[in-house]
Amino acid sequence: MSTALEHTRFARVRTRLEAFEPRPGWRAWTYEFLLFGFKQGWACLFGGLLLVLLFATHLFYPDTAPLTRYDFLTIAALGIQLAMLALRLETLDEAKVILAFHVVGTVMELFKTAHGSWLYPEPSLLRIGAVPLFSGFMYAAVGSYIARVWRIFDFRFTAYPPREWSVFLAIAIYVNFFAHHWLPDARLGLFACLGLLFARTRIWFRVWREDRWMPLLLGWFLVALFIWFAENLATFSRAWIYPAQAHGWTLVHPAKLGAWYLLMYISFVLVAVVHHPRTRQLPGAGTPAPCS
Repeated sequence: MSTALEHTRFARVRTRLEAFEPRPGWRAWTYEFLLFGFKQGWACLFGGLLLVLLFATHLFYPDTAPLTRYDFLTIAALGIQLAMLALRLETLDEAKVILAFHVVGTVMELFKTAHGSWLYPEPSLLRIGAVPLFSGFMYAAVGSYIARVWRIFDFRFTAYPPREWSVFLAIAIYVNFFAHHWLPDARLGLFACLGLLFARTRIWFRVWREDRWMPLLLGWFLVALFIWFAENLATFSRAWIYPAQAHGWTLVHPAKLGAWYLLMYISFVLVAVVHHPRTRQLPGAGTPAPCS
């Protein structure tokens, strides 16, 4: 079956790796685990490169450079995106998703920085208000990862809820990120709705030869946890800081995991608009149908 994987250079590497035949038993299990790590690393390519840039410029970027560090990060992130498209490391559909994340993220950044939730301590020219333009690429990195991992692992689902319900919940979560500054925070209720809506949903994925699965709610948590670790590195590099970090770096509060979990859900729904979640069917049952 033809898939979007065929449109990227990753397809040739993937084909060679999946054709390898280790001995059965623990060697096959180890190889599948390593292949899983390789594919995850490939899916994280843009986010990983951006994180390396944040850390490296914090350590080595000269104070006397004619271009501010934040402006350099904006230009470098844009260059990475264009290079990934030109080298066919990313599909056009994924680029569209990344653009949507950039817009959604920048709007949130403008609001949150205006209300003092976090701040960007360094100067820049390429900015909107108090928000340097590279910040939108950090949200885009999340979208890039989800879009890439979706096609690399050939996601399919069972017991996926109706699309209208999932989209409505994503809108409610996004609105709450703004509204809780004036109205009661509905976060606990939104978590409850997420649990009710996706309690039975499994995400099926293929690393190598066999289909594997996990609860979708667990999958979102694992990604949110990874983003929280990355956020700690980013704030250490002073890409942005929270008020509690103004006088020195401290660990980002674990409560932020909840915010990242909700943002992960919004990100997932945005990508689902492009990829159209497919229902997993038994072997020989034909092409998986889009989830209703």
